[in-house]
Amino acid sequence: MSHTIPSNAPFQKDQIDALNAILSTIDADQANWLSGFLSRGGGDSSTTKGSVPVTVLFGSESGNAETLAGRAKESLAQAGYAAEIKDMADVKVADLEKIENLLVIVSTWGEGDPPARVEDFYEKFMGEGAPKLAKTRFSVCGLGDSSYADFCKMGKDFDKRLAELGAEKIFETVECDVEFEAPYGRWIEGTINRLKEVASTGAVEVKGGASPKSDDAVSAPEKPNYDKKNPFPAPLLKKYNLNGEGSAKETIHAEISLEGSGLTYEAGDALGVVPQNAPDLISAFLEATGIEGRENVAFGDDLAVPFEEVLRDHLDLRVVTKLVIQKYAKISGNQDLFEKSSDSAWVKEYAWGRDWVDVCKEYPRHGMGAGDFVRILRPLSPRLYSIASSIKAHPNEVHLTVGAVRYDAYGREKKGVCSTYIADLWNESQTAGVYFHHNKNFKLPADGNTPIIMVGPGTGIAPFRAFLEERVAMGAKGKNWLIFGDQHEATDYLYQEDWEKYQKNGHLDRVDLAFSRDQDYKIYVQDRLRENAAAIWKWIDEGGYFYVCGDARRMAKDVHQALIDIIGEQGGMSVEDATKYLKQMQKDRRYGRDVY
Repeated sequence: MSHTIPSNAPFQKDQIDALNAILSTIDADQANWLSGFLSRGGGDSSTTKGSVPVTVLFGSESGNAETLAGRAKESLAQAGYAAEIKDMADVKVADLEKIENLLVIVSTWGEGDPPARVEDFYEKFMGEGAPKLAKTRFSVCGLGDSSYADFCKMGKDFDKRLAELGAEKIFETVECDVEFEAPYGRWIEGTINRLKEVASTGAVEVKGGASPKSDDAVSAPEKPNYDKKNPFPAPLLKKYNLNGEGSAKETIHAEISLEGSGLTYEAGDALGVVPQNAPDLISAFLEATGIEGRENVAFGDDLAVPFEEVLRDHLDLRVVTKLVIQKYAKISGNQDLFEKSSDSAWVKEYAWGRDWVDVCKEYPRHGMGAGDFVRILRPLSPRLYSIASSIKAHPNEVHLTVGAVRYDAYGREKKGVCSTYIADLWNESQTAGVYFHHNKNFKLPADGNTPIIMVGPGTGIAPFRAFLEERVAMGAKGKNWLIFGDQHEATDYLYQEDWEKYQKNGHLDRVDLAFSRDQDYKIYVQDRLRENAAAIWKWIDEGGYFYVCGDARRMAKDVHQALIDIIGEQGGMSVEDATKYLKQMQKDRRYGRDVY
């Protein structure tokens, strides 16, 4: 992003130099805030002034809902509304009663759960004490992943509850899958159009379609040249396996060039990588379906693209979901599969370990052509990986720590689409599309003197390599404690040399290791937490930040429970109070989770 004060601006030369030095380092969010701050003489930049107020309420885990809330604010401002953004984590449920026009953007996390920071809000909102909202108009945009059984559950819950509380729905709830751009675009456009239609019943007429004329209007920040819609073709500089000989794992360290992109990132962010399906998976799919790969199909604006090219770059052959199975069963005329797929429990069990090669073998595609698969299969989505580097330590580079997923199921070798694309297909000097995904909920404390505890087993170590590099580069003096775990110390101690160097140089105060298979009994990172309960509580009680990265299904839940127990026992609190304490840490962003 480029912001430059021209030489003919009404400033002294030293002022221009100082301003340009600052502007050269800011991102889009910071530019937007600064724009609003100056236009209102230093007021609250979360609100864009206009004629009719609209509140955009978001609940976000990884940052997507928050990002879309910011875009919704821009769209509303351009249509002439006074747009205000609020995080559910910072709002009291009782305050909803004062809102006349409410847009909700909320993510579903895990197995139908609310984002961690908004659990309290969600519980109270769904509880008996929620206020009546007879004067509120609303529309909901839900974000989710259709590979999970409770797809967009939060969006559905908010839609239903708002109606129960008497609010008037002005536009139908939209449920967005992992590729959310198109449905979100339809939702915000349709909602704004409905707001215009109902505006005649209010005291102020809204004239949509043009930017607000007020002097207080916020200018839209410059858009980056590269983003999810337009990924940067990044060359791979080098990659190597971090695991030693004899390990059961394959963990790739990849170093990627950002030279010439103008892109930057912060420690705690993620990198999106645009993969391709592996040639052997494409061949197996074509064999299972009996379709000729060189057959041309219509895709996008192009009316003649070889089917195998579309399979390679655009269609998800790996993830089997209820929605796509039902579409497949209906088009292929397989009544048995259609009836089975109406049962979510059956789909969840059936889909585990299977891909679309397996489905097409077990339930052959009667009467289906290449174009039918183009229409029903999910798009091949980019994968997000926690960044394992600080740009301050590695200018124009970004590093990843990627576990290659390989296993056998149903008579075939299965592979993670993007992890093995990076491991097997993305070779040095070749390019792949990348973009950055910013996560405000997983950031280092602004005060470098603050102690931090980092729990990252396996590839969960990635962001903590970035955190240590960042703190060293910034000269931060706060204490650093790393808790790492894997299978065997001899083969799976990822980045061992880095941690030993940081310890020797005094940048890493404590390291506790949990290698689960180096003894007769299993030891995990949560066990190390409990063994060091008094010290953990001391660091937290001193204002320390606590971070966890890695497996969401088991490890993160076990670490979460261990934290509640430690806070309760060491802090002299009841389980209820310890739980509240930890929730407050989440709201304050002192407890960061990057789990998957």
